[in-house]
Amino acid sequence: MNWFAKFEKKFSKYAIKNLMFYIIVLYAIGFVMNTFFNGLYDAYFSLDFAMIFKGQVWRLITFILQPPSNSIIFVVFVLYFYYLIGSVLERIWGSFRFNVYFFTGVILNILASLIIYLIWGLSFKLSTNYINLALFMAFAMEQPDMEVLLFFIIPIKMKWMAIVYAVLTLYEFIVSGWAGRVAIFMSLLNFIIFFFSTRNFKRYSPYEIHRRQQFK
Repeated sequence: MNWFAKFEKKFSKYAIKNLMFYIIVLYAIGFVMNTFFNGLYDAYFSLDFAMIFKGQVWRLITFILQPPSNSIIFVVFVLYFYYLIGSVLERIWGSFRFNVYFFTGVILNILASLIIYLIWGLSFKLSTNYINLALFMAFAMEQPDMEVLLFFIIPIKMKWMAIVYAVLTLYEFIVSGWAGRVAIFMSLLNFIIFFFSTRNFKRYSPYEIHRRQQFK
């Protein structure tokens, strides 16, 4: 990853500090919009390429307003949870790398919606769900043994929640049509790249297995 280190050294000064705070503010605005102005988000702010090609290019940015929850009861806890996730990842990786990870997810979300529109002619209004899922999965890899209270009662480690989400997402990928599969794969590609770039697969090579057997 020497190329990325050089890239980071050159452009790190442009990174947005405490990025997740600003994202949570956008989510809060989106929540207020969905609660008090029902239908406004879909009409003017969602990621709809049929409308983008008609000149509504602001949708490429404003779709981020979609909050991870529209529940009045749980929204505060959900927003705090994602703020915690983003803040911890930024402290672990640094602001620049966290910026790259988050905005790569945003760009991939846009590309997925564009591909679906161009190939199948469908206005797949992708929300921020997969962007947030990619954040959650990365956090679970970095802090696998951290415990949270499921339903505010049941203590569960992040790694088990991540496994459940991974299984559900895989099932969704299998049962979806090709447009849905493209949406899932493209939107989560930043996490897939992150996962494979942080794994040590050398230990599973035939040479390494044979070497360990000889050593034993």
